[in-house]
Amino acid sequence: MKLKKEQKLLFIGDSVTDCERLKPDGEGLFQALGNGYVSFVDAFLQSSYPALGIRVVNKGISGDTVRDLKARWQEDVMEQKPEWLVIMIGINDVWRQFDSPFISDHHVYIEEYQKTLDELVTQTKEIVGNIVLMTPYFIEPNSEDAMRAKMDAYGQVVSQVAKKHETMFIDTQQAFNKILENLYPATIAWDRVHPQCNRTYRAGKSIFK
Repeated sequence: MKLKKEQKLLFIGDSVTDCERLKPDGEGLFQALGNGYVSFVDAFLQSSYPALGIRVVNKGISGDTVRDLKARWQEDVMEQKPEWLVIMIGINDVWRQFDSPFISDHHVYIEEYQKTLDELVTQTKEIVGNIVLMTPYFIEPNSEDAMRAKMDAYGQVVSQVAKKHETMFIDTQQAFNKILENLYPATIAWDRVHPQCNRTYRAGKSIFK
């Protein structure tokens, strides 16, 4: 087990992380962690390693891009001083290019995405001892689909940043690809983004063992 006693584990990202979590705190009682994969990770830790007393915090905000993370990074990450930080961002960076193609102000193209993600990891890694980078994903088995192909490209950026900074890395898309061998996308998520029951938990659980 890589997590140590009484460490703080902070998750940051978009709606997939948010999942109706308590704002602004993102921790506490009564589903404060939301109803997505962060709550599942917390349940796993509390049931399997209760003696560790791991403090899980959810700082996801629905609709966020990496540009939005940068704007709130000081308050929601640096001032929190977690021992562990998990970042999954990029879905909206890609999605807005497809569902709002004419509103270019909302688009975060891959050059900005890579530059910003790299900057955030650079400024944080000396303060946060353990950083985990998770790829964005699109629950679509056809890798030639336009949005899936672009999401894969953004996922490659995450892989490159993780390798550059020697952080932990989770290929979330690959985890969904395995599930899609047997299930139709709508079975998992009607919009191919928001799972009805977050399978991203399965991708993330093993990283802390």
